[in-house]
Amino acid sequence: MGKRIIPRRRGRGHRYKASDNRFKGEARHPRAKSSTGKVVELMHDPGRTAPVAMVDDGDNRYTMIAHDGMHIGQEISAGHGAEIKIGNTSYLGSIPEGTRVYNVELKPGDGGKLARSAGQTAVVISHGKQTTVRLPSKAQKTLDNMCRATVGAVAGSGRGEKPIAKAGKNFYRNRARPKVWPKVRGVAMNAVDHPHGSGRKQTVGVQSTVSRNAPPGRKVGHVAAKRTGGKR
Repeated sequence: MGKRIIPRRRGRGHRYKASDNRFKGEARHPRAKSSTGKVVELMHDPGRTAPVAMVDDGDNRYTMIAHDGMHIGQEISAGHGAEIKIGNTSYLGSIPEGTRVYNVELKPGDGGKLARSAGQTAVVISHGKQTTVRLPSKAQKTLDNMCRATVGAVAGSGRGEKPIAKAGKNFYRNRARPKVWPKVRGVAMNAVDHPHGSGRKQTVGVQSTVSRNAPPGRKVGHVAAKRTGGKR
């Protein structure tokens, strides 16, 4: 019979879920159409690569992803009439071309979905009936002019430069999020543990593409792939 393969176990088990009691809540744009507040606290969030800031606008408090250079006491404006300066949140249609932004909304009012990890920034390219934004991946995306974004770049840009140094540090870093590390290759396993296992050499040994309708214990490799291999 064999054991359940790791992807199947991950779908069933609570062991692979990140505990949410340590996270600082959702970091998003304020729900009000316009607000002005002050940064009262900068916090480390184990569930993110970037720090988050607590902003008090007088009526309530909300958390946002901190930008590079943010400090306690800084005034933050959002919505209609917000000045286009680092830290403020405005609508893409009113942000000048060439401006660096982060935490960009995919749909108006969703709170921000794009360019949210440490050091990331997007660039407003052009305006029209919609606004074109160049994402950190260099891909360009056309969005509604009423989508909001924060001017600046996400804090923590040097995060990737610090060496991990030892395996234990990587283990705890991944455990803070719903990730499992280290990952063992299927070809390095026994046949009882994985469909790619066993054999005298570490090769898949069978066709690596698999049907979308394959049973959970068999759905490994290139799932429903249209093509594989390098392009010629």
